[in-house]
Amino acid sequence: MVKNKKQKKRPLCLITGASAGIGAALAREFAKAGWDLALTARREAPMLTLAKELKRDYGATSHIIPADLSKPGACADILERLGKKTTHIDGLVNNAGFGLTGNFIENEWSAHKDFLTLMLEAPTEMTRMLVDGMVERRFGRIINVASLAGHVPGSRGHTLYAATKSYLIKFSQSLNLELQEHGIKVSALCPGFTYSEFHDVNETRSAVSKLPDWMWMSAEDVAQSGFLALSHNKAVHIPGAGNKIIALLARLLPDPWALALMNRNSERVRKGTK
Repeated sequence: MVKNKKQKKRPLCLITGASAGIGAALAREFAKAGWDLALTARREAPMLTLAKELKRDYGATSHIIPADLSKPGACADILERLGKKTTHIDGLVNNAGFGLTGNFIENEWSAHKDFLTLMLEAPTEMTRMLVDGMVERRFGRIINVASLAGHVPGSRGHTLYAATKSYLIKFSQSLNLELQEHGIKVSALCPGFTYSEFHDVNETRSAVSKLPDWMWMSAEDVAQSGFLALSHNKAVHIPGAGNKIIALLARLLPDPWALALMNRNSERVRKGTK
C-alpha cells in the first residue's frame, strides 16, 4: 500500500490500461492539466513512448508499471512497486479492460473469472486501496471508464460486458455522493464506439467498422469530454450527442421492445451487416 506523506506540488494520477486508446488519451489530458502520471498496462513499450511524449509536451513525469490486472494480487503489487517511486496518488482512472467475445456458454469459467477480476474486482479494489489517502488529503479525482453498454439492455454475446459496465456506473454514482464532502470528485465515463485498438484485440474490427460514422468518436474527444465532466463532478457522463440519444431511447422504450431491438442489432454487429 502506498504511504501518504506530504503532498508534492504536482498531483499524480494512476491510469490503468494506459498503453493506448482512451487510457493514453486521458493521460494526455491529465498531463496537460499539470499532473504527473503512473501508467500501468500489460505492454511496456507503448507506455514508454507515451511517457516520453508527456514529458516533452507537458513536462510530466510518468512512472511505468507493467502489470496484468486480471491476475490475483495485481492491485497490491502495482501499489507496492509504485510506492518505491512516489508517496502519494491523488487521481485514479480505472480504464483497463477488454471484451470477451462469444455467448456465455462458449467460454470456460476460467475466462469469465479473469474477465470479472479485471473488469469488476480490480477497479473496486484499486479504488478502496487509494481512497483513504485522498480523504486524508481532502483531494482526489476518480474516473471509472464504463460504457454506453451499461445504459442499454444486455446483448447476445459479450455477456458479461454490459453487466460489469452497469456496475461501474452505479459504483461511481454512490462514490460521487459519499466522497464529495471530502473534496473528491468521481465520474463514470460512458463512451460508445471509440476508435482504438479495442476492437482489433477482440477481433470484431471488420464487423463494427461497417457501423455508421455518427456512432463513432475518437479516443481524444472521449477523453477531453470525460476530463471536463470530472472537473464538474458529473457522476455519470455519456460523451457524444448520438450516444446520449441512444441512452435516452433505451430508458424510454418498453423493456420488451428494447430487448428485441438489442437482439436484432447484436446479430447485425456480429455478422457485420448494415
